[in-house]
Amino acid sequence: MPGPRIGRIASALGLDDLVANRTMSSEIAETLRATARARRSFIVMAVPRLAGKSTVMQAMLDERPKSAPLRTIAEDGDDTGELLRQSRGGYIRIPEISRYPAAPGYIWGPPVRKVFAGTGDGVSLAAALHAPDPEEAFATICEGCGVSDADAAKVEIVVYLRSLGRWQEPTRRVVSTVHEITGVRDGKPTTRLLFAWDEATDRFVKQRR
Repeated sequence: MPGPRIGRIASALGLDDLVANRTMSSEIAETLRATARARRSFIVMAVPRLAGKSTVMQAMLDERPKSAPLRTIAEDGDDTGELLRQSRGGYIRIPEISRYPAAPGYIWGPPVRKVFAGTGDGVSLAAALHAPDPEEAFATICEGCGVSDADAAKVEIVVYLRSLGRWQEPTRRVVSTVHEITGVRDGKPTTRLLFAWDEATDRFVKQRR
């Protein structure tokens, strides 16, 4: 019997709900909303489990244009080429880029390369992975999975989440940083910090250009 769909698990909270529970600011929510509405490719990352990656990813994907399709690796089938074709005009989702196949849609290596290669030309990517910063995230993508610089550079926004308290039972989750990716060279991203959470003051700070 198939398990529950990722969207059903994570769709209880929208971006406005995540502002209300102090996961992010309204300005961050507007940036993430605009990202999905423009069908820009993005990554949501965290270090521990249960940090809210799937929740934030789904909240963003729920803001995509109503006519934009969404296909999820493994959940909607295992034929990556067909899923990419079905995603045209919308998003293809990788539940997690991971060398450990702990759940359906956790992929590594050649399958990741195929998805990245097929992104663009009307297909946008949403993916999650475990990393503390964009540099390590792109090391995972490029060095770990062998994705080319050109394909990795299709990712435009990277959202980093932190969980507060014990990771098994977090008391709160926060969007710690939001970066824009402006290029990738030798597996290393060129980034521009858009937002950062100031832990001392508990403020989400918009960065100056």
